[in-house]
Amino acid sequence: MILRPPSISTFNPNTRFSSNRAPFPKPTTKILNCNVKQGLRSHDSPLVRDESKDRLVEFESMSLDNLGGPRLCCCGRRRLIGATIGTTLLSIPPSNASPSLPDPTAMLNSIHPPRPDWYEELYASVQDKFMKPYEAQVASYKSQIFANMRGKAETVLEIGIGTGPNLKYYASDNSGVRVFGMDPNRKMEKYAQAAALNAGLPPADFKFIHAVAESLPLPNASVDAVVGTLVLCSVKDVNVALKEVMRVLKPGGLYLFVEHVAGKDGTLIRFVQGVLDPLQQTVSDGCHLTRTTGKYISEAGFSDVDLNMVFVSNAYYVSPHVYGIACK
Repeated sequence: MILRPPSISTFNPNTRFSSNRAPFPKPTTKILNCNVKQGLRSHDSPLVRDESKDRLVEFESMSLDNLGGPRLCCCGRRRLIGATIGTTLLSIPPSNASPSLPDPTAMLNSIHPPRPDWYEELYASVQDKFMKPYEAQVASYKSQIFANMRGKAETVLEIGIGTGPNLKYYASDNSGVRVFGMDPNRKMEKYAQAAALNAGLPPADFKFIHAVAESLPLPNASVDAVVGTLVLCSVKDVNVALKEVMRVLKPGGLYLFVEHVAGKDGTLIRFVQGVLDPLQQTVSDGCHLTRTTGKYISEAGFSDVDLNMVFVSNAYYVSPHVYGIACK
């Protein structure tokens, strides 16, 4: 079956969306001109250590040798399965972290209490099998935004990595990328590891982290790029999660996102989303159908945000989407 490309319009929180725009626009020149600042490595700008020494030591002891690498200069899933189906922790020693940087394990247990193994395994396996039609339809949009990062970011954090469908867009042989894949569902790890191998990412360059987006167990200014697709719909606090994204990004680093959002007020889809939202949160592990995620991203404090809207026809009530790139 040939999938029809969805219609697209540029997102602006203060203007109405138009459905009669031209096909998917090419990335803006300011994004295409994002280049690596040669020679700018982590030893030129030491990490800010406002968390405890133990936390930084634990991070540096991971399988990835270091988090140095060029910075990016920019001028410019997980929750769809509600339509389909009605432990190993990252060891981080207790710390004396400030209230703004709570212990990641405590936050994980608070926000995402341990589920039965059968439930998390079912959730992971269903996502792995039944998200393929969706991934096929959004592939062109993902390819556009990930092209601006591939080969430029040496260290990447993907929040809500799930089964790893995005890895093929930015991880490949000879790319030199090292990836931290974070997800609160520990059963996603084996699927994400398999996806990393299929994408050509050596095992030594992939680390799965069992954590939540509201408390990332990484030091300040430690990654070149953060990836998040279909994640902010289900975090407990969107603003806190975006603050964590900003915290771990290096200056000039990129945040690449694809998120489903609430439909326009007064439309049929927005009415349906409002009716189904409580059920969706129950069966899809906290997914919210009525979040205005584009507005949250626009107001998160990034130096520049290129944000667009797309209507994905086979996503049913989990549409429209916003997608784009934000620069710290």
